[in-house]
Amino acid sequence: MIQLSDRLLKMEESATIAMSRKSRELKTQGKDVISLSLGEPDFNTPQFIKDAATDAMNNNFTKYMPVPGYDDLRESISHKFKRDNGLDYGKDQIVVSTGAKQSIANVVLSLINPGDEVIIPAPYWVSYIEIVKVAGGIPVIVNAGIEKDFKITGPELAKAITPKSKLMIFSTPCNPTGTVYNKEELRGLADAIGKHPSLIVLCDEIYEHINFEGKHESLAQFEDIYEQVVTVNGVSKAWAMTGWRLGYIGAPKTIADACNKVQGQFTSGTCSITQKAAIAAMEANPEVLKDMILAFKNRRTLVLDALSNIPGIKTNNPGGAFYVFPDCSSYFGKSYGALKINNASDLCMFLLEEALVALVTGDAFGDPNCFRISYAASEETLNEAMRRIKDALSKLK
Repeated sequence: MIQLSDRLLKMEESATIAMSRKSRELKTQGKDVISLSLGEPDFNTPQFIKDAATDAMNNNFTKYMPVPGYDDLRESISHKFKRDNGLDYGKDQIVVSTGAKQSIANVVLSLINPGDEVIIPAPYWVSYIEIVKVAGGIPVIVNAGIEKDFKITGPELAKAITPKSKLMIFSTPCNPTGTVYNKEELRGLADAIGKHPSLIVLCDEIYEHINFEGKHESLAQFEDIYEQVVTVNGVSKAWAMTGWRLGYIGAPKTIADACNKVQGQFTSGTCSITQKAAIAAMEANPEVLKDMILAFKNRRTLVLDALSNIPGIKTNNPGGAFYVFPDCSSYFGKSYGALKINNASDLCMFLLEEALVALVTGDAFGDPNCFRISYAASEETLNEAMRRIKDALSKLK
């Protein structure tokens, strides 16, 4: 009899991937399912990036590569950090990985011992919790509800810090809420962080360029906590390169060296062709993304307008990424025939089966009162999805 590890048995399946799988199963049955569950841009990778990949293949960049990434890629990332974020990360402070998810896992595995506490504001991205659990860490959740725009403050963070606190993980712009921290809000967090020099903060900035509020602000900009911050980013979202699999960190050299060591035993360097393509993305002027960002902004407006016309649904005004995270708790306790809606998970299953729209329950993100809508889809698709959601919810009594 095969006995799986305790570590695996304690791990939850990614809710976004699970809902995507259920959507595909219904589609194979001939159902017209609209999936708004995955965080994947519906744009294609820009041609100049694909051309760089072709050049790399033609120039035979098909061999093993350095574990932390090609030197020229890390130099281009260093330049990008300086140009876009005002951050000074030298080449030896940068580690390139097979997606930002691996970058996060590398950091957690490098820092966390069993019993160490990891502070995670909720709502949070689904994988943060599971990665921490694999390392033996203890997630400490700090709740930030919709009435606070899903943000925590410096004093709230300070209350969560204990002698066992080793790491904090959060994102801005945030998945699943789209919330964006401004400079003043980050300064408030930095004030709390700076009082605990042994606390490291992993700031996930993968949605950096999909920002509707102006300049993106990085936590590591504050010199007094620079050595306590690891900045995570990648090419999947803004550059529509989800399938290319490339993320990276800028970190204190001790942490970068540790991540290099971990990665050397797990995967080595990420795909050589992807790395060469990513250089083109890093060196490009972010202005080339303005049409895509405008499209996302217009879709946000479409979805928020539609939700405002659904009784009982509450929303914030997300400042970035491509998600809306509505509070649907007014529907809890309602029924449709023999089906009773007890929570957001029940509601998402009802919408999948009745409206044929796939969403992700807020339980997976640490807020059981909400569900996540990804508006990385065409306006036509979003209009139809929102019509279906409104019609289905009107059946609940």
